[in-house]
Amino acid sequence: MVTKRGRLIVFEGGEGAGKTTQLQRSHDWLQSSDFGKQLRDSGQVAEVMLTREPGGTDVCKQIRELLLHPKSTEEISDRTELLLYAADRAQHVDACLKPALERGALVLCDRFTDSTVAYQGYGRGLDLPLIHQLNQIATNGLTSDLTLWLDLDVEVGLSRTQKRGESDRMENNAIAFHQRVRQGFQSLAAEHSHRITRIDASYDEDTVFQEIQSVLTQKLTDWYTL
Repeated sequence: MVTKRGRLIVFEGGEGAGKTTQLQRSHDWLQSSDFGKQLRDSGQVAEVMLTREPGGTDVCKQIRELLLHPKSTEEISDRTELLLYAADRAQHVDACLKPALERGALVLCDRFTDSTVAYQGYGRGLDLPLIHQLNQIATNGLTSDLTLWLDLDVEVGLSRTQKRGESDRMENNAIAFHQRVRQGFQSLAAEHSHRITRIDASYDEDTVFQEIQSVLTQKLTDWYTL
């Protein structure tokens, strides 16, 4: 029987930083390692689950398509983009995150509120107090227990995305936009050092994962009695 509330761990970063890869590796490690088995056997972790923003539920997948792969040539305005992300988040929190956390799940999420501040606030230049208010409404007060920010030079990250092939709508923004996004994450990490941990994503994939694994092991050991 699970005796403790679940925890929300968010992976953040600019384009090409490798957060989705590291998210999957972390999930696989927590599923298959002796440490992960110990967590579940302790009765404090019901499950380890993966999700993402945008696109974490069936409704959210439709919003993700609008945001990242629009079929229309009509330009999406910055305010519309902001509100679509907020709508995706509200649905994701109510239909996925809160129920999972109430079950005692350890939730690994690809992007959350910090991305909106970095991308729509710093990147697009939209009003930061408004964004914070929208995030509060969309999350109903839910915040991450830990955010891993994978930090990488913008030009290096974008060159990685180009090697993957077709770019999505966000990746296609000008380099100055992505530099402002990185500045946003830097500011957030300085302001919320209690929950945001910077991960140097300039190293090879295995080295980056070793650092993430070390941070996760320490945090999970602090949170749970093993």
